[in-house]
Amino acid sequence: MAACTSRQKDSEFRYLIDEFADIKVIRYQIPGWDSLSLQQKEYAYHLSEAAKWGRDIFWDQNCRGNLELRHVLENILENYSGDRECREFQDFLVYAKRVMFANGIHHHYSEDKIFPACSREYFRTLMTGVDCGLQCDSILSFAYDSTRMQRRSTASDGDIVLQSSVNYYEDGITRQEVEDYYASIEDKQTQTPVAYGLNSIVGRDSEGRIVERVWNVESGYGPAIVHIIAELQAAAAVAENDIQKRAIGLLVEYYRTGDLKTWDDFNVLWVQDTLGTIDFINGFIEDYNDPLGRKGAWEGYVNIKDHEASVRTQKICDNAQWFEDHSPVDSAFRKKECRGVSAKVVNAVCISGDSYPATPIGINLPNADWIRKQYGSKSVTIANITHSYDFAAQESPRNTLDEFAFSDDEKALYRKYGSYADEVHTDLHECLGHGSGQLLPGVSSTAMGEYSSTLEEARADLFGLYFAADPKLVELGIMPSADAYKAAYSKFIRNGIFEQFNRVEFGRQNTEAHMQDRKLIAQWCYENGNGVIEKVVRDGKTYFTIRDYEKLRSLFGQLLAEIQRIKSTGDYEAGKALVEKYAVNIDPVLHREVLDRYVALNLKPYGGFINPEIVPVLDDGSLLKPGTPVPDGARITDYVVTYCEDFLQQQLDYGRRYRTL
Repeated sequence: MAACTSRQKDSEFRYLIDEFADIKVIRYQIPGWDSLSLQQKEYAYHLSEAAKWGRDIFWDQNCRGNLELRHVLENILENYSGDRECREFQDFLVYAKRVMFANGIHHHYSEDKIFPACSREYFRTLMTGVDCGLQCDSILSFAYDSTRMQRRSTASDGDIVLQSSVNYYEDGITRQEVEDYYASIEDKQTQTPVAYGLNSIVGRDSEGRIVERVWNVESGYGPAIVHIIAELQAAAAVAENDIQKRAIGLLVEYYRTGDLKTWDDFNVLWVQDTLGTIDFINGFIEDYNDPLGRKGAWEGYVNIKDHEASVRTQKICDNAQWFEDHSPVDSAFRKKECRGVSAKVVNAVCISGDSYPATPIGINLPNADWIRKQYGSKSVTIANITHSYDFAAQESPRNTLDEFAFSDDEKALYRKYGSYADEVHTDLHECLGHGSGQLLPGVSSTAMGEYSSTLEEARADLFGLYFAADPKLVELGIMPSADAYKAAYSKFIRNGIFEQFNRVEFGRQNTEAHMQDRKLIAQWCYENGNGVIEKVVRDGKTYFTIRDYEKLRSLFGQLLAEIQRIKSTGDYEAGKALVEKYAVNIDPVLHREVLDRYVALNLKPYGGFINPEIVPVLDDGSLLKPGTPVPDGARITDYVVTYCEDFLQQQLDYGRRYRTL
C-alpha cells in the first residue's frame, strides 16, 4: 500500500554528526529539492534567509544577557590561541555547544540553567586571552551564579512572572500586574478577538504605569526585522501564486507596525494557500516559553510539500467532519462545521529560532481559535525530520525499544508498524486534534493560563490516540492493519509514564508542556484503568505494558471528553487539578531507575539538527555565499544544497552572517 511506506535510509549519508552532554546533533536531507523549478528554489531561498535573520530575536527573548554571552563565546571559539586540547578547554567547548544548542543559558527542554564545567577562573583567562576582559565580571556572574536566572520559565509556586528568566517582562513586573493590564484591554473587546501581548514586552513608563512595547521596525528588534522584511519582499517577487504574494505583503506590514489585527489578516490569507509547494512560518508564534502563555517566541521555518506522502493527510482532512462528529466529547463542544482543514506531509528546508536546532515533527497553525473555527488551519507532518531521527538511531548499536518494551511481541509489533503508526498519530494530532472542538461563547482562549499549553497538547494527543484505533483509518487505507495502532499505543504509554524521564534531572519535577501532556495521559489511564495498564517488575527492571487495548482506547476517549469540557467552558480549576495531580510529580524510585538504565545504554536523550545550506550558483558555475549581492553582470542559474558536518561551525557562521543585536 503506497500510503503506508516509509522512506529508506541513504547508506551514503551520515545523519548523526555530533554528541555532547545529553545532546545528539543530526543532519537532514531535502528530498524533492532537485525537482523544483528555479523560481521555486529562489522562493525557498529567500524565505530561508528571512528565517535566519530572526535568530538573534529568539536568543534575546529567552533571557536578557544571552546575546552578550554568545558574543563572548564566539570570540573565544574563533580567536583563542592557547591550549585547546587541555581538559578545561574541552569542558568549555561542551558548555559552548550546550548554550548554542539551547539558544541561551537555559536547557532547551528542562529549562534549567546550564553551568560551565570549567572553573570560573579558567573562563576568565579565556576572556582576557581574546581581549574581552572588561566584560569578565558581568559575564562570569551571568554564567556561574546559581541564584540568578535559575529557570527560563517556571510552573512552581510563587509569582511565575517574577521567577521567570524569559525576556518578556521587565524586572519587577508581577503576574497580577500583567493579568490586570490585559484584562483591562480584553474587557473592551467588542469585535474579533486579538491575541493581545503576542508580540511585545511588558514594562513600566516613566511614571511607573504598566505599558507594552511592541516589537516592530521601530523597536529594539528593528535591525533584525529590517533584514527579515527585505528577504520576505524578495521572496514575494518570486512567489508561486497571488495568495502567497498578498500574504507576504500583510506579513511585511505587520512587521513594520506590530499591529496584531494585521497579523490575523495575514493568517487568514496564509491558511488559504493550499496549492503551493513551498510554505513557511515566520513570526512571533508559539507561547510555550511564556509562563502566562501569551508571548510568542520568534520562529522561522520553510518546507517543501511531499506530494506522494500527502495523499495520507489529505484523506484525513477530507474526512475532518466525520472525525469531529464521532469525537467522544459532548456535542456542545464539537464544531458543527469544519472549515478549511488542510494538511500535508512536508520536508523541512530551513529551521530557525524556536524551531532550531530542536524542532517539532508536526505543526498546526494558526493558533487563534476564531481563525481555526471560521477559516480553518494548516497542519504539517515533517517527514524528513522524523526519518532523520530514525536513521540516526539506526547508526547507534543500542536502542530504547529493546530496553523498555516488555515483550517480544510488543517489540515485533513496533518494528513492523511503529514508525508509520507514530506518523499517523502525529497527522491526527496536528491535522485534526488542535483544530477540533470549540470554545463556548464568552470563553477566553487564555482562560487556562499557565496550564494552557499542557492541556492543549494533551487534547490534541488524545484526539490522535483515540482515532488511531478507529476502523475508519483502515477503511480509508491510512492504517495498514487493524492492529497497527497498538504499536503507537504501547510506545506512548511506556514513554509517557516512564521512559521520557531520562530527560529530567533526578529530583526535579516534570515541567515541559509536551512531557507534562504525555505524563498526564499515561498516568491518568494507569490510575483510572483498573489494570488496563500493568506495571511489571522482571529481573529487577520495571515495565509498563497494556493488557487491554480496546479499554485503553475508551480511557483515552473519556479523558479527551473531560479536557475538551475544561477548555470549552474555561474551567481553570479543573484544568489545574488535572495537571498538578497527574503531570508534574515524578515517582523518585522510577526516576532513578530510568536514569540508570538510560546511562547504561550510552544514548543521548535529546536530538536536534543543523540546516543544509542553500547556495546560489552563478552563470559561470561559481557558488555565491548566501546573503552576498550578485556581482554586476552575473546572474543566478540555480540553487544547490550543501550539507554542513560541524555543529559549532554552523553556529559561528550564523553568528557572523546574521548578527543584528
